[in-house]
Amino acid sequence: MPAYIGHVGATDFGEQPSGDLVDYAALFAATPSPYLVVDPGLVIVGVNAAYCRVTGRTRQELLGQYIFEAFPDNPADPEADGRRNLSASLQRVLTTGRADTMAVQRYDIPVSRQPGSFEERWWSPVNTPVIGRDGKVAWIIHRVEDVTGFVRSRRERRRPEPVDQGPPPAGLEAELYARAKELERLNEELRRAHARERQVAMTLQEAMLHSPDLARHSDVAVRYLPAIGSLNVCGDWYDAVDLTDGRFFVAVGDVVGHGLEAATVMGMLRSALSAASRAVAGPAQALEVLGLYARSVDGALAATAVTALVDTRSRLVIYSSAGHPPPVLMRPDGTCQLLDQATDPPLGARPTHVPRPQAGAAYHPGDVLVLYTDGLIERRDEDIDKGLQRLTDTLRDCLGQTPDDLADALLERLGVSHGARDDIALIVVGL
Repeated sequence: MPAYIGHVGATDFGEQPSGDLVDYAALFAATPSPYLVVDPGLVIVGVNAAYCRVTGRTRQELLGQYIFEAFPDNPADPEADGRRNLSASLQRVLTTGRADTMAVQRYDIPVSRQPGSFEERWWSPVNTPVIGRDGKVAWIIHRVEDVTGFVRSRRERRRPEPVDQGPPPAGLEAELYARAKELERLNEELRRAHARERQVAMTLQEAMLHSPDLARHSDVAVRYLPAIGSLNVCGDWYDAVDLTDGRFFVAVGDVVGHGLEAATVMGMLRSALSAASRAVAGPAQALEVLGLYARSVDGALAATAVTALVDTRSRLVIYSSAGHPPPVLMRPDGTCQLLDQATDPPLGARPTHVPRPQAGAAYHPGDVLVLYTDGLIERRDEDIDKGLQRLTDTLRDCLGQTPDDLADALLERLGVSHGARDDIALIVVGL
């Protein structure tokens, strides 16, 4: 798992956090395993004593150097590929934000104070990202174990004594190298397959969540986060639908489950609700149509949704909910009203048709309307009321922010900006 950090510069690496009893700078310096730290440009910004010992370099010689200028490939070895392999691993970390364990590598290093001379070295490297508050890789920790001594000792142990017994058997380093290259090849094939699958999933999700009417609403912010460990697709959705005379619908919904199956059901329900919202009189009728349709869709019976009609002429929010957590209407003074007066069971819960409830709430300029799915507020072994209280408290703390800033602040302060156990869809409307 990657580590997460605040915003600090290269010179601050290892600085002790306020109030922490551990001196992290001293810990980093004393750690017996060799560690090198590079920034996203692969410039060395940190190095511990163990790394200096195994490479024969000083901190002054390494800090501020581009890693592959400090450690170039051995020009005398036409098959040298240590730089290429390490560069590929570091780029994978920058791209994915995930740690990358490399196979055993031969990567000769320059001999200190002997220009042009290289020493054979074998390494077992691991590259780990450190994630900043912006969710991007701020640093990469390059940890290595020098296994050169082991390789050499095995090579000597397996060397045949008599010279007339035929060609010497291959050393352990050849076996290790061959296995490492095969492992590397297989890992790369898996990464490419996963990348293709992930790209297909992301393209599908983006297409299903496309809301052309959102482009006309600079005061509406939307966010979507799949559950951690999912294939970047989920069963949650958001939508915005423009009507005539300054009226528009906003809606969120949640299909049980994750992955492509849930996303497929989500796409069907979202499209049906979008069409119904354009054809019927209000939110309750739209959910009635959607509930009837859900009974014919496998996997949709337990789906939930909430939709709200914003009427800018009468300054009313008219809403209806099918088993979904209540939207929140926040006033400019920080007062939060839960829109929970028109709540009904999930879409396919009733075997026969029953009209769904509908309610309205007046709003004033400066109010904010928030619709969300349960992944934003629900936590394991916790009553939903606590999650709702946490949401309204957070909204009050972020009073006065733009919809875009408020959407980001909610995800950050509720601890889900990098994903959660459940999918999350969020709409913030500035009224």
